[in-house]
Amino acid sequence: MRRLIRALAWTVLALAGFSVAWVLIYRVVPPPATPLMLIRAAGGAGLEKDWTPLERLSPHLVRAVVASEDTLFCAHSGFDWAAIEDALEDNEEGKRLKGGSTISQQTAKNAFLWPDRTWIRKGMEAYFTALVELSWPKRRIMEVYLNVIEWGDGVYGAEAAARTHFRKAAADLTRREAALLSVLLPNPRNWTPATPYVQRRAGVIERRMAVVDRDGLAGCALP
Repeated sequence: MRRLIRALAWTVLALAGFSVAWVLIYRVVPPPATPLMLIRAAGGAGLEKDWTPLERLSPHLVRAVVASEDTLFCAHSGFDWAAIEDALEDNEEGKRLKGGSTISQQTAKNAFLWPDRTWIRKGMEAYFTALVELSWPKRRIMEVYLNVIEWGDGVYGAEAAARTHFRKAAADLTRREAALLSVLLPNPRNWTPATPYVQRRAGVIERRMAVVDRDGLAGCALP
């Protein structure tokens, strides 16, 4: 029994050390691919991505995703506890399992984990989110997020999304185009900028972007 406990302890320590090293490497090295990219590619989807430094992405896009996905991004330490509490209440009432995920959580999920809705995966997401927040500055979190997030079938990252949907570089996205892209994030494989709901919702996001700009809510992540 002692040998088993010792072996388990060494295994846990080794996995923890590996995960910490992995996160530290991605602080300076662009992720070459993500589990989701590989899973989608194995299923027949393409894999279009083009890593682009934050400085070469439109500031409108940073403001748009903050307005759309996580207005407290610059203020929290990875978790929006109020949103998590609301999600837990919905889950207890038998509604569809959801997360209340911040941009930091979405970055951890996309960069390091596979797509799943189980509590085990959610626990690992929380662990990697804590590591990311402890190890990376907010600008790096935003940079990785905008470069690995799914924006269409086989389309990953802002540069590929801008060229796929608008035939231009991500640096040249207008305020409206950035808002449209941000609205796609919850359902990128089924929605396009021409989807009526996306068109309507983008107007709401544009108004929120004005508040984000006025109150400096994206200041920690702007290029």
